[in-house]
Amino acid sequence: EVQLVESGGGWVQAGESLTLSCTASGFTLDDSAIAWFRQASGKEREGVLCYTPSRLTIYYEDSAKGRFTISAENAKNTVYLRMSSLKPEDTAVYYCYYFYQYVHWGQGTQVTVSS
Repeated sequence: EVQLVESGGGWVQAGESLTLSCTASGFTLDDSAIAWFRQASGKEREGVLCYTPSRLTIYYEDSAKGRFTISAENAKNTVYLRMSSLKPEDTAVYYCYYFYQYVHWGQGTQVTVSS
């Protein structure tokens, strides 16, 4: 069974950094594409970036370029979303996303950035 578990969310001030984790089970991250989405209160869920099997980063959200990076630790079957220079508009629930036969979401982790 595929499962995704996010962690690392919290409350930070604008300009600070935060690293989110997404730990997978039921499949191997090493040869899979993983994406991060986010959903702000009252808004639709939007894509932030995708980590391809060849470990390229594709940004869906222009504002994430230069501030958000993704990396993987294969031994832990975990990907990390490193977010720096956070802005209040980055406040959202962040979700890990994986597609195999159908869409798989984690439970999400809340990130709150205060000005």
